[in-house]
Amino acid sequence: MTFRRSATALAASAVLCAVAAPTAFADDASPSASPSVVIPSGLYGKTDPTYDGVWRQSLALLAQHTVGVRPAAKAVDWLTGQQCADGGFASFRADVTKPCDGKVLLDTNATAAAVQALSALGGHDDAVKKGAGWLKSVAGKDGGWSYNPGGASDANSTSVVIGALAAAGEPTAAAREMLVSLSIPCDAKDGGGAFAYQPDKKSGKLYANADASGAAVLGALGLGLAPDPGGKDAGGTGCLNASTPTQAAHNGATYLAGATAGKAYLKSAMPGAEDQPDFGNTADAVTALGADGLPAQAKQSLAWLEQNAGPWAAQAGPAAYAQLIFAAHANGADPRAFGSLDLVEQLNATGPAPVAAKSAENAEKKDSDSSGVSVWWIVGIGLVAGIGIGFLISMRGRKRTS
Repeated sequence: MTFRRSATALAASAVLCAVAAPTAFADDASPSASPSVVIPSGLYGKTDPTYDGVWRQSLALLAQHTVGVRPAAKAVDWLTGQQCADGGFASFRADVTKPCDGKVLLDTNATAAAVQALSALGGHDDAVKKGAGWLKSVAGKDGGWSYNPGGASDANSTSVVIGALAAAGEPTAAAREMLVSLSIPCDAKDGGGAFAYQPDKKSGKLYANADASGAAVLGALGLGLAPDPGGKDAGGTGCLNASTPTQAAHNGATYLAGATAGKAYLKSAMPGAEDQPDFGNTADAVTALGADGLPAQAKQSLAWLEQNAGPWAAQAGPAAYAQLIFAAHANGADPRAFGSLDLVEQLNATGPAPVAAKSAENAEKKDSDSSGVSVWWIVGIGLVAGIGIGFLISMRGRKRTS
């Protein structure tokens, strides 16, 4: 689900030309890996943001909020500054001083992620309302959404938009019902209970897609990217007729539980990489299982991520750390003790220091300064006391000799 966009961005940035830094927020921009790309100082991650800037920023801020970290003001300002006047977001706008026109490709995934993040942070009601309004205006006739407006609806885009509308207090029932239409019947020969990304363009058939299933479980439950634990166990795994979005979600979770059993991870769907684990989709599957109330079924995969996902996240960047934080949170695990990793610390290090971290640094510095003053004050008192004692001794000596 979420890593699909990050992976696309990483691949695309390797072959496409870079863009200039935004006029706004570029004053103290930090250096990037490539001399032709300047990364805005308020942005999380150091790779070219052309295809995932708003997405990765939104996930980073949402993950920080989920674990009680208050993001840096300039990180939030960067995100709000990316919004167009009509409420939509592009994947990245290089120059936010220019109004959005027909050449700016607005993106439902970026907009939905931004709405979720800004809603969670609070204090951005106008931006959230405008973002949700734009999303509603570009819904497909079937009640779903495509990545860019006008395309065929898909499970991933529809699901992340559902999370945004729910965060904005908008109704989601019709969109959740649309996801049921992408749920594969339990008695299907292959992939029963799973969700398809979208119907096959030629045959109209539904094919199981683990990436889409991880997204659609949350969407069908009416949840966003950072769900709380599902609470009471959903009653074990089992595929039943999906007459409701909630049942379709449970069927999808059942499919994911089976797909991650044994090796504990989902395999990469990239050509020629059949035997390689897909960390992003595995993290999303773990999040979906926890949200559906199946933490026991997620336990093995969560442990596998704790042991193996560190190098992947370090290379993939802030969105990957956010995915792992969501997975841990949805299953009641501590993101600060994720195996040998502190995911929160690692995420914070990919961008501007959050307010809490700055406060701690300032407090430490203040304590250090205070300690220094206290030490010299004590030394000074000691010297004065020493001089006083010496003076008294001297005076006593004089009295004895007089």
